[in-house]
Amino acid sequence: MKVAIIGTRGIPNNYSGFEQFAEFFSVSLAERGVDVSVYNSHNHIFQEKTFKGVKIIHKYDPEYIVGTFGQFVYDFNCILDARKRAFDIILQLGYTSNSIWHRLLPKDAVIITNMDGLEWKRTKYSPSVRKFLKYAEKLAVKSSDFLIADSKGIQNYLLKEYGASSKFIPYGANIFQDSNASVLQKYRVAINNYDMLIARFEPENNIEVILDGVALSKTERPFLVVGRHDVNKFGAYLKEKFKDVKKIRFLGGIFNLSELNNLRYYSNLYFHGHSVGGTNPSLLEAMASSTLIIAHNNEFAQSILEEDAFYFESKEDVMNYLETLDKESHKLKVESCFNKINQIYKWESINEDYFIFIKSCLKKK
Repeated sequence: MKVAIIGTRGIPNNYSGFEQFAEFFSVSLAERGVDVSVYNSHNHIFQEKTFKGVKIIHKYDPEYIVGTFGQFVYDFNCILDARKRAFDIILQLGYTSNSIWHRLLPKDAVIITNMDGLEWKRTKYSPSVRKFLKYAEKLAVKSSDFLIADSKGIQNYLLKEYGASSKFIPYGANIFQDSNASVLQKYRVAINNYDMLIARFEPENNIEVILDGVALSKTERPFLVVGRHDVNKFGAYLKEKFKDVKKIRFLGGIFNLSELNNLRYYSNLYFHGHSVGGTNPSLLEAMASSTLIIAHNNEFAQSILEEDAFYFESKEDVMNYLETLDKESHKLKVESCFNKINQIYKWESINEDYFIFIKSCLKKK
């Protein structure tokens, strides 16, 4: 079985989400003896030809020059290259830009697409872009041989909107067990005496609502904001807006997973504001790191967390939780979330589910 993974910036993960999945799953395939390739941006920090048994194919990506449009060029280059390599399976992670090139996809390969979240609902996009993304979603459904939904909400949406069946396979996470409180010294915080969030700086992640609540609250605990605030106007806007709120600390992106997990593990409250998408990676990692989660009230978060979290809708909700909740008083919720990772969302199980599914797709085709 010869497999290609497209639709990401590449591996090893130096970004987030799909890149992390691409790394974990491709390595697991290589360990099984599968001939697997992952497409990487030409300017990815990793420039070797193989990574832990996975073949790396670098293709030109002008996103750093021309912005979002560069993704379309990069995906075009990846698909053209894939036509030459006789892959049995092409696993597309997302559809945003590669769907417009669907007619160029190799005819003999099985096309499997993970549909990601509802990209067209993201408020950071203009109405015209959102209209295009809805069209691209339709193209992806039509041109794929098989679909994967990483949440029940997305699976239900695909069936209702397009009459399309999909395989539900959630995202995964690794159980965090290597706690090391000395990490906290670097970030000038103390055990259970700070709160935090981790997110991309996009409006639908409700970062502004959360930080408005932090600013309103009477607590003086530090509030850590992890995410690359320096890459878009929204990040710059939020940093400027809250520059005088001393307890809010913008840390930028943190890609050292051990440090990130320790920050989660020793936090008091962990806020998860994502409102669009499927099984969000950072949410599962928070659950795996034994956090007390305060999530935005939406079907995607609820389908995963159920009764094992608190939910917010307004800055007043956030303020109230900051002033009244503490992790030590809600250990059962923390433990229940942790146990869900072991039972449902472990990477070993997710990789196995994907492997079985892609084999069955190849057999059916």
